Amino acid sequence: MAVGEEKLPPLHPVKGFRLGTTSAGIKTAGRPDLVVMEIAEGATVAGVFTRNAFCAAPVQQAKQYLAATTPRYFMVNTGNANAGTGAAGLRDSQSCCQAMASLAAINTDQVLPFSTGVIGEPLPVDKIIAALPAAQAALDSHGWEQAASGIMTTDTRPKAASVQIDCLGETITVTGIAKGAGMIKPNMATMLAYVATDAAIEQHLLEVMIEQAVNQSFNRITVDGDTSTNDACMLVATAQSSLAVVDDQQHPAYAMLQEAITGIFIELAQGLVRDGEGASKFVTVAVNGGQSEEECLKVAYTVAESPLVKTALFASDPNWGRLLAAIGRAGVENLDVDRISVYLNNVLIAANGCRAESYTEQQGVAAMASEEIIITINLDRGSDTATVWTSDLSHDYVRINAEYRT
Repeated sequence: MAVGEEKLPPLHPVKGFRLGTTSAGIKTAGRPDLVVMEIAEGATVAGVFTRNAFCAAPVQQAKQYLAATTPRYFMVNTGNANAGTGAAGLRDSQSCCQAMASLAAINTDQVLPFSTGVIGEPLPVDKIIAALPAAQAALDSHGWEQAASGIMTTDTRPKAASVQIDCLGETITVTGIAKGAGMIKPNMATMLAYVATDAAIEQHLLEVMIEQAVNQSFNRITVDGDTSTNDACMLVATAQSSLAVVDDQQHPAYAMLQEAITGIFIELAQGLVRDGEGASKFVTVAVNGGQSEEECLKVAYTVAESPLVKTALFASDPNWGRLLAAIGRAGVENLDVDRISVYLNNVLIAANGCRAESYTEQQGVAAMASEEIIITINLDRGSDTATVWTSDLSHDYVRINAEYRT
């Protein structure tokens, strides 16, 4: 079950970035579950990782390697998170990196490992190492769609996005893939994302750009409020276009590139929510009129993560009292409830601290029947805004997670 169109858009290859996908039989025989991505020399790479204190072995290793050198390969396995595995997990992750480095004739720390799947089980190192040659042989600049499927776990469909822009007379490509359907509330969910552009972007500026893009996308989604141990989001600039290197925020191409990259991040992030485990609704929670973005986010996330709100969304039940209760417990100091108004799509349901005089149950039922719902909350206490995207909470979410290891 997922919300919206399943068909992937055309995925433009990025010069200097190739992807290869194969099956290592990690959890299911024959299922694509191992992806390698090759990065051209001269590229810059930036990453953002989970803030979960129990971060997985590959996250620890990837952060260490990324700080030491510029990566030449990403290596992604599904079916096993290699999280909660202690020192053995680090050794296993390193063994896989060494094997990939040997195949590619590069240093071990130029291979960044990523894993997703069940937590607490030993990584099947032998299976992964045995399958690496096939993944390397499959490397192709057109391998985005296969890789998008190869990194999936409980996802029901691949997520990918791509755009080409005219940037100072040069055609610049930005293409990316992502996975994640449950344990989704990034603090940078089980979430992985890989985005590449053929632009040349200076390292420090690339780090600024990924932070800005993530904060408007992957840090604005929640399916269940759980932050994974394995989250990672990577941005690669291969420097294979003819556009002069972007090395300053005043560069005439900077704003165009930031907009394009952020747009791809948002499209991927929304794709995760649309395919949230058991999701039948795609919900936008927009909070306006706050004294700060922080308090707007407090309200938005409290509403988006309320089990009572999410089950009402699944039932298409306009139970507006649950919305008011969530807003009221969001922790906003000195909140004047008499100034708040709440809309379901374009229907005013609450104002002045109670049900709006114009509201009827029929209007609410009609608004909630849609697959895509916008909950707009006006606090009327400032000029700041924030938007969060979420899904409903269905029977299938419970079933999927109850059966996850069976």
